[in-house]
Amino acid sequence: MVGASDVRASREEDEDVTGTGPAGEDDATQALRTLLTELDSCTEQLTQARARAEALLVARESGRSWADVVGNEPRPLIVERISTVLATLSTAGHDWRREQAAALQAEDVSINRIAAMFGVTRQRISALLKETDADTTD
Repeated sequence: MVGASDVRASREEDEDVTGTGPAGEDDATQALRTLLTELDSCTEQLTQARARAEALLVARESGRSWADVVGNEPRPLIVERISTVLATLSTAGHDWRREQAAALQAEDVSINRIAAMFGVTRQRISALLKETDADTTD
């Protein structure tokens, strides 16, 4: 599975010399594209996990012991796929929210208004924006 950092690294390789990304896209647009890519990947991972869960259920209902059913489950385990998906979506979602907040601030939307849009406190938005500032100074 391609992780958010892999997609981000690929995106950075495609950036033009101005740092605005492919075809002049802003960071929020790039983060949204990455989120969409990750959603597609995670959907596939969850589809595979669901098929595996159905197979385990069939095996269990056929009378096999849990030790046999779980002991013979190939890796990645269902729970490992789910954990990977959750981590990937958390990272991609966070990156998208951070870049979206920065884009709104660049359009002179107040921190209080951004917080209201996102349904979080202004302190949370300030923390997100500080992350964006730290990323640009690296």
